[in-house]
Amino acid sequence: MTDKLGGPAGSGSFQDLSDRRKALKALVAEGNAALLPGAANALTARIIEDLGFRAAYLTGAGLTNTHLGMPDLGIVTASDVVETTSRISDVCQLPLIVDMDTGFGNALNTYTTVQRLERAGAAGIQLEDQVFPKKCGHFSGKDVVPLDEMLGKLKACLDARRDSDTQIIARTDSRAVLGFDAAIERAHAMIEVGADIIFVEAPETLEEIRAIGQLPAPQLINLVVGGRTPMAGLDDLKEAGFSLVLYANAALQASVKAMQEVLGSLKEHGSLQEVSDRLAEFTERQRIVGKPAFDALSDRYEGA
Repeated sequence: MTDKLGGPAGSGSFQDLSDRRKALKALVAEGNAALLPGAANALTARIIEDLGFRAAYLTGAGLTNTHLGMPDLGIVTASDVVETTSRISDVCQLPLIVDMDTGFGNALNTYTTVQRLERAGAAGIQLEDQVFPKKCGHFSGKDVVPLDEMLGKLKACLDARRDSDTQIIARTDSRAVLGFDAAIERAHAMIEVGADIIFVEAPETLEEIRAIGQLPAPQLINLVVGGRTPMAGLDDLKEAGFSLVLYANAALQASVKAMQEVLGSLKEHGSLQEVSDRLAEFTERQRIVGKPAFDALSDRYEGA
């Protein structure tokens, strides 16, 4: 793995926020099913960047699970999301798409939240049409707001952004509530209002996935292990025409399992000898968080 983390604030190709937004817009325009891993914190985002992905996604579910230890039931606040956006964008130079849930209130709340997220470093911002408090898109018992309410909040997103390259993603959860045809109708209405990217959450068959790919706007699909959507292959998603393939909580699910296995072994054996090969080396951990660059700064300033 090459060392691409060149400084305390990361070392990706897009130091300027406007460059990151242009890069995301260009990536979406490729329509080539770019992989989009989710990050719930800055460390995960740095790993995503280090592995060579082209964008990252701040997951609301992951943020709730990781920072609060609670389920994805609309518990996080706008300030939680804005703060985490800022922390990630400070150290990861990849374009960052941010899950804004339902906008944290009405259209006015949505408007101000978009402005806060854009200032914090978001390159893309996602709004969904669930009622507040929302639920994970793959939970049962969801409901959606009237279409007019969602379109008003979507217009607020578009008006609030200060950089026209900031991508506004409109998500509908109506597949599970109103049926697939209604979800497609909502998607068309969101396109007409001006959404840059469409996200029809939780399609349940490959046929539905292919139909979403025919929408006259770039699309994002979310694949969740154990969720409602079939785990379609990347080639199939490219052929269907998706721009982005989201794995929002793959890193989180992997870390939960790894912690259970490593700490379970520690509890059972009283040492880490049985699982030492599961641990990142101490030096690798320091490389990921950019310690060599901090050391160089320390040498420069403390030796002055």
